[in-house]
Amino acid sequence: MRRTFLAAGICCAATTLTLSGCAGAGSLGSSGDTVTIAMVSNPQMQDAIKLSEQFEAENPGIDLKFVTLPENEARAKITASTATGGGEFDVTMISNYETPQWAENGWLTNLEPYIAQTEGYDQDDFIPSIKDALSYQGDMYSVPFYGESSFLMYRKDLFEQAGITVPDNPTWEQVAGWAEQFDNPDNDMTGICLRGKPGWGEVLAPLDTVINTFGGRWFDENWNAQLDSPEVKEAVQFYVDLVREHGEPGPATSGFSECATQFAQGHAAMWYDATSAVNTVESAESSQVVGKVGYAKAPMKVKENPGWLYTWSLGIPESSDQKDAAWKFVSWMTNKQYIDKVGNDLGWERVPPGSRNSTYQIPQYDEISGAYGPITLASINNADSQHPTVQPVPYTGVQFLTIPEFQDLGTRVSQQISAAIAGRTSVDDALAQAQQYAEVVGKTYQEEGR
Repeated sequence: MRRTFLAAGICCAATTLTLSGCAGAGSLGSSGDTVTIAMVSNPQMQDAIKLSEQFEAENPGIDLKFVTLPENEARAKITASTATGGGEFDVTMISNYETPQWAENGWLTNLEPYIAQTEGYDQDDFIPSIKDALSYQGDMYSVPFYGESSFLMYRKDLFEQAGITVPDNPTWEQVAGWAEQFDNPDNDMTGICLRGKPGWGEVLAPLDTVINTFGGRWFDENWNAQLDSPEVKEAVQFYVDLVREHGEPGPATSGFSECATQFAQGHAAMWYDATSAVNTVESAESSQVVGKVGYAKAPMKVKENPGWLYTWSLGIPESSDQKDAAWKFVSWMTNKQYIDKVGNDLGWERVPPGSRNSTYQIPQYDEISGAYGPITLASINNADSQHPTVQPVPYTGVQFLTIPEFQDLGTRVSQQISAAIAGRTSVDDALAQAQQYAEVVGKTYQEEGR
């Protein structure tokens, strides 16, 4: 690896790793195996744990052990274990941020041999942008559990009562106006919910799409940091003002889960976040706004189609000594039959979306997802991680930068932004500090001539 991998403040020197080459797929049958799975504790993953008893019944020689953690904690623990070859986990839930980098480093098992001998798995059914994002040199090193872009969710019943028609492609200026109009603390209603919790996978996920569409960027094409540029300042000030003035209570401690609860319980007129949020918003078990929600593409200003591209996927660390058993579980949790199982056993609104094209051809899913299914698929297909910004940049990724340093850099910057949302610092001061962090990273790339 070309540089030290930074992960949540833990420096894992990849040059010290002595990982073996990729093992070929084995017999896919084993007995007495315990497969330890590290997962993020999101609703879709909790559904998988509920259904995993069926997997164990069908595979009596394999015992499953789940380690579930909030997103920020999971990232740090999974990264540290995988990078050091700790062997604690046989299956790890990672994303399109980690997969290509970790594959290049030799930390992940090449899944192509397993896929090839798993009858009916059909990797060509994966949505192309998602499949490509999880591949390295043409081979898949993790497989998607669900995929997502981002969109605007809004209470269509409230908007209809107010005589407002939301366009398919709203602007952030329109969103801010609607947030002000519907903000009514006396009736326990906020205008919008937006993430403010520190974490590169929390507040920076939506905020980076705002920066991109406002014409901002983290670095110019020569790796000069741009976080104190006028475009970034305008975008961040807009976001901070919007959530402080018309957002949820305690926005600096609100992430995806907190906003999901706020919106699903009917306490927010809008929510801009992941397309996968429909699993909560449209679930009668967890939501009081089922059937009352409208969906529009990610709000824009200058750059069109600013929605992000993300997928939670399952990979097998190269350090696992239970690869065959691990693949059995991975293929079970990511195949077409699992999607049918979720729909039939738990409800079609809880199907993990955005991974397979065939999901959108299931009659039951098509019927219940008419409001959000097509826009989810279009948003995923339109997200352009290769060209995320208005001006040229030397990196890829929409809501993150696909460079090893971003876990640490993004976390540090997010802490500054969250502090501004909390009112502990100004946006100018937060970005001045963020600029210093980014300059350190940019300088290393300039010195390498990249």
